[in-house]
Amino acid sequence: MNNWNTFSKRIIISKSVDLVYQCWATQSKIEKWFLESASFNFDAGQRTPDDFVQKGDTFTWKWNNWDFTEKGDILEANGKDLISFTFGTGGTVTIQLNEIDGKTEVILTQNSIPTDEKSKMEIYVGCSTGWTFWLTNLKAFLEYGITLHAKGLKQEETRDLVNS
Repeated sequence: MNNWNTFSKRIIISKSVDLVYQCWATQSKIEKWFLESASFNFDAGQRTPDDFVQKGDTFTWKWNNWDFTEKGDILEANGKDLISFTFGTGGTVTIQLNEIDGKTEVILTQNSIPTDEKSKMEIYVGCSTGWTFWLTNLKAFLEYGITLHAKGLKQEETRDLVNS
């Protein structure tokens, strides 16, 4: 029986935990492989592009090729191997990084997903598929210096693209 309120995805990246953490925890890096734009804010203002996010920060994310902005909260950020954040109506996402023989195991877990029929398809299936691509994109970026996602397209041009 499927547990529709949580899933996990794993990938091994041949880079250090420190570098992989930067790609999740800084505006300058997350905008290279995942988002069109990101801002992280705290009580005193906005973090600079290379500052690590902190627990309690809020974020605004603009997706590539999609007229949608996500706002949320950083629930955990330990500065080395763990980040957790709210993910709209899709619950929470936790990124755990583990060093394995000089490589980094990335474990992404999305939980507290609503279990109504619409959420099963749009969030569980949609996010599970989406995270598979974005984790692969992170690996391509870090290991080969390329990204696999389409950039600069209009939303209607991305219909049925597996890399948007």
